[in-house]
Amino acid sequence: MINVKDRVPARLWNGFVRGIMVFFVLNVLLIIISVLVNSFGKNWFSGLLPSGFTFDWYTSAWAEFQLGHILFVTSKVVLAVVAFSVLLGVPAAYVMARKNFKGKNALMFLFLVPMLIPPFTYGIPMATVMYTYNIGGTLGGVILANMVPALPFIILIMTPFIEQIDENLENAAKVFGAGTFKMFWHVLVPLLGPGILASSLLVLVRTISMFELTFLTAGPDNQTLVVALYYSMFAAGVRAQQSVDAMAMIYMLITLIWLLVALQFVNPTQLVSRVKEVPQD
Repeated sequence: MINVKDRVPARLWNGFVRGIMVFFVLNVLLIIISVLVNSFGKNWFSGLLPSGFTFDWYTSAWAEFQLGHILFVTSKVVLAVVAFSVLLGVPAAYVMARKNFKGKNALMFLFLVPMLIPPFTYGIPMATVMYTYNIGGTLGGVILANMVPALPFIILIMTPFIEQIDENLENAAKVFGAGTFKMFWHVLVPLLGPGILASSLLVLVRTISMFELTFLTAGPDNQTLVVALYYSMFAAGVRAQQSVDAMAMIYMLITLIWLLVALQFVNPTQLVSRVKEVPQD
């Protein structure tokens, strides 16, 4: 029989953890609400609420920060990074899942490095090289820089998906005369559809919010939304805080929409390597 005294520390710990979670969530919600209210407020010098509300800050932010052009550039960067990462990452993941070769573990660790260390650590020397060869400051340079963490991300997610597919399906397709390309396109791709979609959406959300590498390699005409938001805060000149907050809400809304879409297709248990079953005698 369990003593009541033994349950007290567990209850206290559970209450402490829940209290920390509630405190964290409330802080985040209050920050978001503060920015949201200020983005619609006319003046907010005192009191719990602004003196009035208006939608003009959003229209002025759209014109002042050229959000139409920035969103267009952001879309091109994000879609290009997702497309190239999938086209290169899925075949690379197939090799990692199906082939055993010397240095495979070292290569897998190398894929982890861009996601384990801060982007500024390798972003500064990478940007230096890119500007030396006139790649920095261009749209292609921004796409290339964002692919450095995105491509390993696709490989690491897709490898366990491919491992779960029975190799006998591939062998059967080859027996019936399918070449490597046909087998890959007509057999593997339909089976890998959920994994490709899930990893693509996660890379999309990650690229939208990637500040460091984009900041280091973007020029004045190819800034993404998160970099433009940074410049709107710290660039020279006087800007209304409400206009900046309106831009921040637009950025958060776009990111949140894509994140919600991604969660409709992503099962968190699919994003970790499966435990291989031990054959029973």
